[in-house]
Amino acid sequence: MIDTANLRLPSILQGITTTTEALELTMIADLQFGALLRTLAASKPGGNLLELGTGAGIATTWLLDGMDEQARLITVDRDSSLTAVAQRFMGHDRRLTIHCQEASDLLATLHAQNARFDLLFADLWPGKATLLEQTLALLKPGGLYLTRDLADSEAPQPEVREFIAAIEARSDLLVCKLAWSSGVIVAAKL
Repeated sequence: MIDTANLRLPSILQGITTTTEALELTMIADLQFGALLRTLAASKPGGNLLELGTGAGIATTWLLDGMDEQARLITVDRDSSLTAVAQRFMGHDRRLTIHCQEASDLLATLHAQNARFDLLFADLWPGKATLLEQTLALLKPGGLYLTRDLADSEAPQPEVREFIAAIEARSDLLVCKLAWSSGVIVAAKL
């Protein structure tokens, strides 16, 4: 099986990739991980989704591509040059709300609003290495937590080891670690 064949790329992915290259920003489009994001988003019809780490919107495009018309996605990043790219290509999509601010500030606001999510993709350290408890509290029962960039190199970073140990120790999650892509964790809230 070739896991990069027939992925059916989101239509706006090429525009975002070309724009980030022209701006000399290094955004890596991991097609396999994108396909996983899209599939998991599709499993949550009418769902509320949260992405911590918009970047230029590469992962956001995959999430939107899997979402139905009733689903909603909130995404956040503090880098205005990156969120401007995401806004340019996806700002018209009524299912999407893009915040340009610190993820920790948005997490506090979401807690104050008692927001709950069906899928949460943490692509920033706030949400995995820091603020993990606050982030996971936003998940509904049955909600999915997804993160990446955890691959074991020759010597994994201490914060990566600590994060993995912390999430594995939780009794309220079923955790699946994938030694695939950049190192992925998918967890379901009990």
